[in-house]
Amino acid sequence: MRKSYRILYQGGTGEITEKKSRFIANLKPVETEAEALAFIEETRKRYWDARHNCYAWIIGRGGEEKRLSDDGEPGQTAGKPMMDVLEGEKLVNLCAVVTRYFGGTLLGTGGLVRAYSKAVQEGLKACTTLTVEPAVKLSVTTDYNGIGKIQYLLGQSEITTLGIEYTDRVELTVLVPDAALDKLRADITEVTGGRAGLLPTGEVYYGIFNKEVVLFPG
Repeated sequence: MRKSYRILYQGGTGEITEKKSRFIANLKPVETEAEALAFIEETRKRYWDARHNCYAWIIGRGGEEKRLSDDGEPGQTAGKPMMDVLEGEKLVNLCAVVTRYFGGTLLGTGGLVRAYSKAVQEGLKACTTLTVEPAVKLSVTTDYNGIGKIQYLLGQSEITTLGIEYTDRVELTVLVPDAALDKLRADITEVTGGRAGLLPTGEVYYGIFNKEVVLFPG
């Protein structure tokens, strides 16, 4: 069964200061290891004079691939707390890099863990996240007598219409969440007396951003 997941839709940057050390968090959506590595390298070049560029990434709809690095900080004080924040937010398909400019004062193990965690949290405030749900594109074909009933039903069910084509009949392409598909089929069959044609044309995932539907491959 396909499940919903949560992604970083738009990346961002956040910064904190702890005892004169600067921690700059950059986050970006990624879908492959190659994209994550390229982002890490790009960040290292941008902050070429920084002492540390620590990172954590999660890739795959179920978070199948994860990697982290302390990049010279004491073990478990940077990459892991960064990963803990990302996992706590239940986010996938993203990479976080936290750049540290040393301020001259040691923070200790606990201080580093808190700083790297806080930096990622600050970075996330500048990002846009999106919950992505599984859905089916459904072609609904009807005569002109049935279109009003179907459109009313779609509106009541809050089903998005992606397109509509008028010929000798009317064909609508609608986006139906997986969980609503069986009920919608039954309802359309009932209101049209079984005269509407119903044909799934593809599985997708979708999210809503600024009240607009955003589609992702199924």
